[in-house]
Amino acid sequence: MRYTVLFSIILFTILTGCKKNKFGSAPTLKFKSVSSTIVPINSGLQFTLSFTDGEGNLSDSIFIQKIEPNCENSNFAINYEIPSFPASKDEQGDILVNFRYFDITPQCQVNDTAVFRFAIRDKDNHVSDTVSSPPIIIFH
Repeated sequence: MRYTVLFSIILFTILTGCKKNKFGSAPTLKFKSVSSTIVPINSGLQFTLSFTDGEGNLSDSIFIQKIEPNCENSNFAINYEIPSFPASKDEQGDILVNFRYFDITPQCQVNDTAVFRFAIRDKDNHVSDTVSSPPIIIFH
């Protein structure tokens, strides 16, 4: 009986010690919402994205690209700094991205429809899939 209890404790310890991460090694990113799909002059825009990271080693920024299909001069691409937070395995949460109107004005001096694309990288250079916003009308 004594050996059965001891064996059960050892087996339980081995099984719980070999727990795998809930999330993979590459971070994931999902588009959740945008504050508006119409941006009047002097207003703002907020995107909400959700992320997961199995290794807890996200980089300190998210890559953002604004695509204006009707404007050949558009070349908006930035690394948007995200706040630091305590790292842990199997992280998940939301990232809020805020823009003032001045940051995203149309490049061709006319009202335009833009799509924003987002990707995130971890410190081991694993990159998430790219996610996109719905079309957003930005007034000029």
